[in-house]
Amino acid sequence: MIEIFRDPVKTPQESQAAYDTLYARHFTGVRTGQVPSRYLWLLSLLKAHRGARLLDVSSGNGYMLKAAVEHGLWAVGLELSPVGIRESRERAPQAPVLCGDAERLPFADGTFDFVTNIGSLEHYLHPHLSVAEMARVLKPGGLALILVPNAYSLVGNVKYVWRHGDVFMDEQPVQRYATRGAWARLLEANGLHVERVIGYERELPRTWADFKWLAMRPLKLLRALLAPLMPVNLADSLIFFCRPHAR
Repeated sequence: MIEIFRDPVKTPQESQAAYDTLYARHFTGVRTGQVPSRYLWLLSLLKAHRGARLLDVSSGNGYMLKAAVEHGLWAVGLELSPVGIRESRERAPQAPVLCGDAERLPFADGTFDFVTNIGSLEHYLHPHLSVAEMARVLKPGGLALILVPNAYSLVGNVKYVWRHGDVFMDEQPVQRYATRGAWARLLEANGLHVERVIGYERELPRTWADFKWLAMRPLKLLRALLAPLMPVNLADSLIFFCRPHAR
C-alpha cells in the first residue's frame, strides 16, 4: 500500500480542521462533472428496496443521500467536517447528517441494511478501524459498498507516474493507493467478507445536465464508453461489495 501524508494530521480534531478548510476552498457550491450520475449509478448497484436503511459514511456533499432519499430509502449520513455537513443538509434536507468520526460510528450494532463509503476510506487516519465499524453497524447479511483508488489505474496512476515519476496526490491530508488484493486483505481482516469487486472508470450520464457536460468532452465520453472493457485490476478505482462476517 502506498501512503502519502501531505500534512501532519494526527488526531480527528486536526483532520476535521483540515477538511473544513478543504471544503470551504473547493468543495462547496454547484458541482459539475457527472456527480449526480455517479451516485445514481452507485445506488443502482445496491438494488436496495424502498424503506431500507442506508448509512453513507463520510457523506461529503450529500449526493448519495439525495439519491437514496429520492429512491425511497431511509438514509443517514456521517461526516467529519461541519462545513461539508451544511452543504449535505442543503442538498438532501430529508436525510439526517451527524458530525462524527468514521473510526467511531455513533450507531448500535446491526443498525443498517446498507453502508456506503465512496472515495473516503483511503483518507482516514486508521482505515482498519473504520472498516471494523462499518462491519459492526451492518445487519447480518447487510451489504457494504466501498469505493477505493487503485494503485495500478492504467488511465490514472500509471499514466501519471509515466509523465511525472510519482503517484498523484490531491489536496487531502492523507492519501493511499493499493492493489485489489491489498484492499481486499484490509477489508477481510477487519470484519467484512468480499463478495465481488468491479472496476470503475467513468459512468454514463443519467441526467440531462450530466449528458450535456459529457458530450462537450469527447475524451471523457470515450472513456465512459470503453469503461466496460477495462480489466478490473487496471481500473481507475475498485468497488468492493462486502457482507459482515458472522458474529
